Amino acid sequence: MKEKTSKLFVATLAASLVFSAGCRREEKIKLEPTDESTPALVSTVLASDTKAAVQLVRGFHALEQNSWRWTMGRFVVALRPPAGSSDRGATLTLKFTLPQPVIDNVKSTTITANIQNTPVGSQTYSKAGEQTFTADVPATLLKGDAATVEFSMDRFLAAGTVDGRELGIVFVGVGLEAK
Repeated sequence: MKEKTSKLFVATLAASLVFSAGCRREEKIKLEPTDESTPALVSTVLASDTKAAVQLVRGFHALEQNSWRWTMGRFVVALRPPAGSSDRGATLTLKFTLPQPVIDNVKSTTITANIQNTPVGSQTYSKAGEQTFTADVPATLLKGDAATVEFSMDRFLAAGTVDGRELGIVFVGVGLEAK
């Protein structure tokens, strides 16, 4: 019986070696690098740039038609101060559309921008269409690695007015450009 068990063991071992040899991969596994680093802040953020979307801190709705986003009445974006702006200052530019349903309901709205709780500009809009908000930003507010820009609207659409969401403007892009 011992001899039979020993032969069976040898036969099983031989079969497993043959079987495992036949299952070996001839292809080598390729190692490919992945980018798992934290993305660097940029000075200009477009609504359509999914990599820079992390800089849209709060007050932004989901990307629509791969090109724009609704904001809420208050929204915040983090921007990298451009080279030289900590000495000379910069211009803040916000590109957006003010839709007709917003104007029909609020008549006009004033957008105010703050950096480090310091007002840098305020502009009033009373016509629907493509708009540009600009403000001069003093160099003293651009000394760090990031400038957190807080925008607020004095009038916007409350949730439920024309949509289930709070709606402000249709955001296209925002940026800081060194002077």
